[in-house]
Amino acid sequence: MIYRIALLAAGLATSWIVVASPVAHLDHHLLTAHMVQHLLLMVVAAPLILLGTRNSLHMRWHPHPAFCWLAGTVTVILWHIPMVFELPLQVPNWHIIEHTSFFLAGLLFWYPVIHSAFTARPWTLPLYLFLATLPCDALAAFLAFCGHVVYRPYVSARGGMFGLSPLEDQALAGAFMWLTVTLAYLIPALAALAPLLSGEQLGTAEAGVS
Repeated sequence: MIYRIALLAAGLATSWIVVASPVAHLDHHLLTAHMVQHLLLMVVAAPLILLGTRNSLHMRWHPHPAFCWLAGTVTVILWHIPMVFELPLQVPNWHIIEHTSFFLAGLLFWYPVIHSAFTARPWTLPLYLFLATLPCDALAAFLAFCGHVVYRPYVSARGGMFGLSPLEDQALAGAFMWLTVTLAYLIPALAALAPLLSGEQLGTAEAGVS
């Protein structure tokens, strides 16, 4: 019980850091800070809260893994379209909508991972996580290696106070996303894959003995 409460508290604390702490305003000056906010909501706060409520959360409606995958992936891609990306930086209400959508998408995305009993086949979960890395890594690589600043508000942003040019800030944001998503998705994918591979190897060995 104490362990679950600690996980829930950590998830709520992470959410507070993103939306209400003194460092929350940095996303208007640094794309890297903006990216960190998104990742904290999706890959830290959301799964921690789900883990903290795992034994007490009983949903009558179990969303299909394909819907959960699309919710997480489409949310990330949609909010990084330049015209859409710039809205929260200009209109405060859109900032609230953006944060809410990332958090809800994170809850949906991680639900099949944490409550994996309703996934149809053993190989569904590793494949689910592996495929989720592809669009995020593609976006991250584009930001990291693009030769120009993609988002106009950061062209004149005060990222220089950290010694970063706008292009360096963008490359750092892309690299941070690339590393974080790869680790956050592939580590649980490998953890889910390990028993499947060991089970297959055991079955092969038993078949060879017989």
